[in-house]
Amino acid sequence: MAAQSAPQTSTPPRSGLVWLASYPKSGNTWTRAFLSNLAWIMEGEPSNLDVNSIDRFTVGENFTKHYKARLGFEPAATEEHRKRIAALRAEVQQEDIADKYEGLVFVKTHNALVIDRGYPMINFAVTAGAIYVVRNPLDVAISLSHHVNKTIDEAIEAMGAYQETAITERRVHEVWDTWSNHVHSWTHRPHRAIYVMRYEDMLTDPEKTFGNLAEHLLLPATPEQVRLAIERTSFDRLKGQEEEQGFKEKPKHAERFFREGRAGQWKDILTPSQIERIVQDHREQMARFGYLPSGD
Repeated sequence: MAAQSAPQTSTPPRSGLVWLASYPKSGNTWTRAFLSNLAWIMEGEPSNLDVNSIDRFTVGENFTKHYKARLGFEPAATEEHRKRIAALRAEVQQEDIADKYEGLVFVKTHNALVIDRGYPMINFAVTAGAIYVVRNPLDVAISLSHHVNKTIDEAIEAMGAYQETAITERRVHEVWDTWSNHVHSWTHRPHRAIYVMRYEDMLTDPEKTFGNLAEHLLLPATPEQVRLAIERTSFDRLKGQEEEQGFKEKPKHAERFFREGRAGQWKDILTPSQIERIVQDHREQMARFGYLPSGD
C-alpha cells in the first residue's frame, strides 16, 4: 500500500524554509512551477508565469557564490573543500535564505536528509516543513539516464549506489545517496510538517493532489485558482515553453529537460533484467509506495 501524506489538519509555521525535496527527475520542477504559478495567480496577475520565471517564488540553497564568499576562494572538488562546504550549509541556509525573506520560503533541494561529513544537510532551526515528491524508480531510471547523459544501465547502477554531485562554478555538491536511502530519509518517519506526494498521483488526479498540497500549506487559494495553476503548468505546457524559449535549468548535454512526463514508460523501455535489478535494489521502498510490478 502506498505511504500516505501528512494529515491535512497540520498547521505548519508561517515563516521559515519549506523544502521542495526529491530524488532527481521525480517531479520537483513541476511542483515548483505549480506553486510559483499559484502564487502569481493569487497576487492577481493575469498573465502566465513562464517556466524560466519560477525562481521568482522559489530559491536554491547550493549556489557556489554563497560558499565562495565565506571561504574566500573558489571551492574545488576536493575532500577538504567538501568538508568545509558541509560545515557551512547551516549558516548559508540561515543567513542567505531564511534571514533575507519574510514568511515561508520554498527551497529546492535534491539532497537526501542525511549527515554530510559530520554536518546535517538541513538546518532545522530555520525549517518550517518540507514537501517530498516520490516517483517510481522504474521510470526515474529512464529520465535520469537522459538527464545525466548516461545509459539506462549506468543510471540504474548510480541509483543503487551512494552518489554525490560535482562542485562547479555555479553549484556546490549535493548528496543524493541511493534512491532508496533518499526516499527513506525523507519519508520513514511521518511528520505533520512533511507533505509526501507521488508523482503518479500528480498525473492522474492533479486537482486533488495539488489542491491538498495548497491546503496543507494553508494557502488561501480558491479551487478555481488551483485549477488555473494546474492548467498553466501541465507537462505539455511546460514542454512547449521549453521548446519555444529554452529552459535555463536544462543540463548542457541534455536534449531537453521536459522529455516524457508520463508514468509507466518503463513497461515499454526497460528490459526484464533491468526491471529485476531495480526491484532487487529498491524493493522495500517500492513496496511502501505501491511501485512493485505485478507478480513481485
